[in-house]
Amino acid sequence: MADAIDVVVVGSGGAGHCAAIMAREAGASVLMLEAASRWGGSTALSGGVFYAAGTSVQRAAGITDSPGALFEHYMAVNHWLLEPVIVRRYCDEACVTIEWLISLGVEYDPNDLYCSGIESIRRGHVPRGFGLEYFNALHNRAGSLGVEMLKNTRVDKVLTDAQGTVRGVRSAGEELRAGAVVLACGGLGANAELLQRYYPDAAQHGDWHVYLGPDSNRGDAIHLGLDAGAVVASATLNCGMVALAPHFDNREAEGFLPSWLMFVNQEGRRFMSETAPYAVAGDIVNRQTHKHCFAIFDHYVFMNANGKGWKDKKDMPGTLAPNWEHDLFERMLAKGRLIAADSIEELAARIAVHPGALLNNVERYNGFVDGGQDGQFFKDMAGTVPVRTAPFYATEVRAGTYAHSAVGLQIDADARVHNAADAPIPGLFAAGEAAGGVQGKYLGGGNAIGPPAVFGRIAGRSAARYISRVKESRL
Repeated sequence: MADAIDVVVVGSGGAGHCAAIMAREAGASVLMLEAASRWGGSTALSGGVFYAAGTSVQRAAGITDSPGALFEHYMAVNHWLLEPVIVRRYCDEACVTIEWLISLGVEYDPNDLYCSGIESIRRGHVPRGFGLEYFNALHNRAGSLGVEMLKNTRVDKVLTDAQGTVRGVRSAGEELRAGAVVLACGGLGANAELLQRYYPDAAQHGDWHVYLGPDSNRGDAIHLGLDAGAVVASATLNCGMVALAPHFDNREAEGFLPSWLMFVNQEGRRFMSETAPYAVAGDIVNRQTHKHCFAIFDHYVFMNANGKGWKDKKDMPGTLAPNWEHDLFERMLAKGRLIAADSIEELAARIAVHPGALLNNVERYNGFVDGGQDGQFFKDMAGTVPVRTAPFYATEVRAGTYAHSAVGLQIDADARVHNAADAPIPGLFAAGEAAGGVQGKYLGGGNAIGPPAVFGRIAGRSAARYISRVKESRL
């Protein structure tokens, strides 16, 4: 690692690959370094949904949408706490990035577009091959352009001179001279200390916490950036998305809970639609007493649920609910993590909620199921079943599964990392979870994939322009 290079990209997920490609296409020499033993970061492991508006995919589906409409929604959800120029840059370039990905071979079926968040417009773009399709397309493009790549190489320092200008990176004691560095090394999900400091909502439930991402995501960008004089973006601290899950041994990814569950809080009251979007469900539960709730169901569910549907009614919902199946119920019952009782009143006593409230709420819910309409929270009642057959069951549910955060270094609309004086650090750029100020409250599926790709491309272009200006100044 002794040869000088124009741009070093730290991290090989979607953000890193996009940055490397754009910098290389602009004429810069590029080296991409990956701490893990495999390429792709969180992107390769993801479902691949991309959150965008005004795309050709939407138009093919007959959907009228625009970056401006997305901007208004994005800012409203975040109560205008994010910097508008950065959010606007994302909204404007998300549709452009979708078209670029299509040009690289990524395929989107207009029929697969869905309302991935808390709006009524279908903005969730699902690639045919999910996140792995992005990785394959991006990795092939980077390779064809001659981007150099090294795995098992964790950067431990961004090198700067006396003026604070970036001069390269260090890994395992070896220094590499470079004109610019793009930090795209993921989030902090695998670092319990940083998670507790910067995103306590995701760490507050102790061993309930499960991180759905690479073990290599240890918050390197935070350490590297702070050491180089950067600051963490304050606007997005403690923002991101935590999904609901029971305290079962399985703990697999579960964005969508079964529609046949009934939720009650510590007061024994039903307090939300059990099929509320996962973008907001965690926040709702965290607002309840003790920041938890109980999932209630009866013996019919206990015997028939298999995590993917029903043993005797295959059309009943349950897909993507691997924690909710009979064999696991049996094991959790033996461990005391699933509570059983012969009556609703006894169940209330066992989980310490008001017996009258639980009984009244169960009866009211059963009436909604029988009538096919939820008169309280407007839940779609398709696939629901009443809580009527003894014995009855309850298990605690918390917002403990975490895959993404909005914690990162302060950047501007050109992906330049800023210092405490709110000035760009010469030669330092960031994208993806390494960049803060882009994502606040989670909008829905695709809000963790879109910004890394968009700002990865911006970071790569900005780094190449910076290198070009530096070279011109030396002539």
